[in-house]
Amino acid sequence: MSNDPYSARVRELFDAPAHAGCLGGELCAKVEDQGVRICLCAEPEGGEIRRMRFLAWGCPHVIAAAEAVCAYYEGRSSAELLDFSALDLMQSLSVPVEKTGRILVIEDAVRTLGGIVRDASNLDN
Repeated sequence: MSNDPYSARVRELFDAPAHAGCLGGELCAKVEDQGVRICLCAEPEGGEIRRMRFLAWGCPHVIAAAEAVCAYYEGRSSAELLDFSALDLMQSLSVPVEKTGRILVIEDAVRTLGGIVRDASNLDN
């Protein structure tokens, strides 16, 4: 058994976060709690998330989780953001139970972003 607190997937996502950064003119959700700060940004188009980016301050699990979220939702329906659950993400990244609160901060940001995208879509119609 390894003493490494990070799974290979967490290390991979943390080492090369392709979705780190900001988009110009995007819709953003910012949440700060549990020693974590996260800003999730989306560029929706035609009911889908065209691009997604993040800025995050936290442990490697938080950075890896934010990267995984952005990679997953690009090209998907923006409505799916409202149904995001941290449980699957925690399992796929082997996040220890003691970090649940930090990953729930990401869940709050994703769902908040979903509401912002939904509201912006309603304004466009």
